[in-house]
Amino acid sequence: MSETLSADEIEALFTRTDGTFLFARWGRPIVPIVFGVDDRTLGIVKGAIEAVVALADHKMAETDPELGANLMIFFFRDWEELREVPDMDRLVPDLGPLVDRLVAAGANQYRIFRFDEAGAIRASFVFLRMDEELSAVPAETLALSQIVQTILLWSDRAFTDRSPLAALPGGELVLRPEIGALIRAGYDPVLPAVAQDPSHALRLSARLTRM
Repeated sequence: MSETLSADEIEALFTRTDGTFLFARWGRPIVPIVFGVDDRTLGIVKGAIEAVVALADHKMAETDPELGANLMIFFFRDWEELREVPDMDRLVPDLGPLVDRLVAAGANQYRIFRFDEAGAIRASFVFLRMDEELSAVPAETLALSQIVQTILLWSDRAFTDRSPLAALPGGELVLRPEIGALIRAGYDPVLPAVAQDPSHALRLSARLTRM
């Protein structure tokens, strides 16, 4: 991708494996809660959330009237631990078969989104199995990457070929400017929170050229 995303590149970022286009952003303030980390890592994760939410010009809140917390991030060592979390099967339907699939696939991360009646994001659950690969990633990098992938409903293949982050000359990883600009455009209040027509990519592209 170039430094300025074209409409076709934007469309690809929200076109799923089955060929359908779906864009969605959060329709309510984000209320995060993080499980399974120490205080230092907790601060890093919450800092990343605050930074990405500010970038989007979205809002955070102390509590969600429906769910209490609507962005839940879980760090753990083994997928089997999910079966032991109280009420997790209420948050995640078909938890057992899902855990079986993730174990079989050797997955180390998984995200689930819930939507309101209009189709905007109302909740997200992020599961990170800290295997050798993820444990080698600096906490700042891991947190930023996960929050970027949760602030919008990207395609299931959006970042399979290229990370949303880029390395600075000193080696520090930061959000790619074109992805940051796209997130800001996605939260333009003039645009709808949900779009299923690929022409939405043209509207997003038009806003990028003005930034």
